[in-house]
Amino acid sequence: MPRLRHPASLLALSALLVACSGAPTVDEGPDGEQRAPVTQVPGADRARELLGLVRVVPRRPDVAGYERDCGPGDGCVFGTEWSDDTDAPDGRDGCDTRNDVLAAQLDGVRFSERSPGCDVVAGTLRDPYTQTVLDLAADSSAIHVDHLFPLAAAWDLGAADWTPDERATFANDTALELLAVSGTANLQKGDNTPASWLPPSKGFRCTYVTAYLEVAHAYDLAVTEADVRVIEPVLRKSC
Repeated sequence: MPRLRHPASLLALSALLVACSGAPTVDEGPDGEQRAPVTQVPGADRARELLGLVRVVPRRPDVAGYERDCGPGDGCVFGTEWSDDTDAPDGRDGCDTRNDVLAAQLDGVRFSERSPGCDVVAGTLRDPYTQTVLDLAADSSAIHVDHLFPLAAAWDLGAADWTPDERATFANDTALELLAVSGTANLQKGDNTPASWLPPSKGFRCTYVTAYLEVAHAYDLAVTEADVRVIEPVLRKSC
């Protein structure tokens, strides 16, 4: 079962992209019990703190059973793609998760007249991974919603032991796990963890690895020794 903190006690992803809070928080488990406070400090300090909190394993195991597709006979292990029917932040608000993310993270958002306030049809994004400016109306496929901690990696590093509902919540967590990015960069990232992929924009790498570790800590997902070997130089050079 994931060691999921209450979303209010965590850095929301949108806040992390701007700055980290300096105030300590008290974490809560799913059953409401309070845990030791985690001091939230900016940049490299926060990432180093998280490195001391997350589980580190020698390597990423290859756990059988991962199947994202949800067609007849498919495993659908993280639930229906962009499902609104989860306990994730913004769940059951009447909009699918992708549109929730686009509405929150794009500039100049416009909605479909058939679905005002929900179906995003226009907006611009300065892609954090490449720093290019993308126009949703000009090319809807240019903007993807990325799982910061890839779903296949999450499966191998802890999520295979969760319930289907817990995995669906993780896959649709708009507060920590999802980020609007360049479709090209997202395809290049694939299912890679920091050991094998970092954003092309070096200026975003500190934020990226910190956000990755926030997800790992919140959901008790392991990181690998290879991830740590890549993350530590990022903290020295990019933070």
